[in-house]
Amino acid sequence: MAETLGLALLLMPSEFESIFARLRSLLQKHSETLSVNEDTSTSYSLAGSPGPATLKAWGGKMKKPIIPVAWVQIGKGYVSYHLMGVAGNAKLADAMSAKLKARMQGKTCFNFKAADDELFAEIDQLTGESITAFRNAGFIAN
Repeated sequence: MAETLGLALLLMPSEFESIFARLRSLLQKHSETLSVNEDTSTSYSLAGSPGPATLKAWGGKMKKPIIPVAWVQIGKGYVSYHLMGVAGNAKLADAMSAKLKARMQGKTCFNFKAADDELFAEIDQLTGESITAFRNAGFIAN
């Protein structure tokens, strides 16, 4: 496993490490109100305790003690940044720039192959709004 990870680090563009570090720092701003679930050289994730809306979706039964909220990870061809609070939130989706929407893959993922200060500033703001909306909707506990 360690050999595979070392090989993956050798094969990824060095810019991915820089992008990962910058995006990781955006998530770290929220680590006081959420739990750091993973913190490695290629992945950083935040999680929260399930809120009432999550419990309702689970049929009223606790299935997991924590749920993913946001994470960043280095992949083979890009750095991915995930915000669970964006899924199904039309207000957040409508407020995103076309340039950021172009980076979306699926409902919660944004992919980056190059650093972009303008997009990183926008995703920084979106991260805070996304976490707040996710909490206010009851998906994560206060």
